[in-house]
Amino acid sequence: MEKISNAFESKSSNIKRVLIGSGISIVITIIGLLVFACLITYTKIPENTIPTVTIIIAAVSIAVGTTIEMQNLRKNGIINGSLIGLIYILTIYLISSIFEKNFSLNNYSFGMIIASICAGALGGIIGVNKK
Repeated sequence: MEKISNAFESKSSNIKRVLIGSGISIVITIIGLLVFACLITYTKIPENTIPTVTIIIAAVSIAVGTTIEMQNLRKNGIINGSLIGLIYILTIYLISSIFEKNFSLNNYSFGMIIASICAGALGGIIGVNKK
């Protein structure tokens, strides 16, 4: 009976860590995008850099959020990190679809999905192995 209880606590802890990691990643993204918006507004950075910088900000945010949360978990970094990346991007796209009238998935979207999952997996590997 105790094994079942420990397994349940472990799974709920995993879910909690994945959700917290996704939340941390989203907060870091918001901060990064606000800084970038200020840079675009007040400097001569060309607007054609927006898609590339957006992917970089998202990937770094996911990797940082995943690394922070996986330090405490210490196992299944690739799986949990990939889940954080997937939940992150699904949340972003859900919010985008609510506010954007002509929202659709395209090649850029699929690139973002792949980058998010890979960044989460990488952050998970770093997090579980960080001492």
